[in-house]
Amino acid sequence: MQKELRVAAYAVCVREGQMLLARWVAGDGSRHWTLPGGGMDHGEDPYDTVIREVDEETGYTVQPAALLGVHSVLRRYPRRLGTVADFHGLRIVYEAQITGGSLRYEEDGSTDMAAWHGLDDVPRLQRVELVDIALQMWRERPADGHTVPERRS
Repeated sequence: MQKELRVAAYAVCVREGQMLLARWVAGDGSRHWTLPGGGMDHGEDPYDTVIREVDEETGYTVQPAALLGVHSVLRRYPRRLGTVADFHGLRIVYEAQITGGSLRYEEDGSTDMAAWHGLDDVPRLQRVELVDIALQMWRERPADGHTVPERRS
């Protein structure tokens, strides 16, 4: 089994009761809303990663304001040639403030759209689990940066 580690940084951007999300396009073509953010480049600081990724996916310039937490996820999934990946994702979640730029969509990336969504509307969106985890971190601000995700209904 091939072990894979992916470290990524994401932003929770909330203003006027709305949350900024990017729409991720999965390998099978399905689309799910997610936080703007993504994988760190080798040697890159996660603080710089979240700034770069938000700009790439949304067109906005952000200033990370607080470290909300770190979420760890383990998954196994099939890979090519009948192998199985033992995937470990480490997600660093920041609260960030928009400081410039304007909303636009990413070209030739893993997302195809970015949009603001009312906080009350987020539970009805087709979304990845990270959105719920990050919203819980943002609301609760756990001192240790760790949260257990609530189950979707």
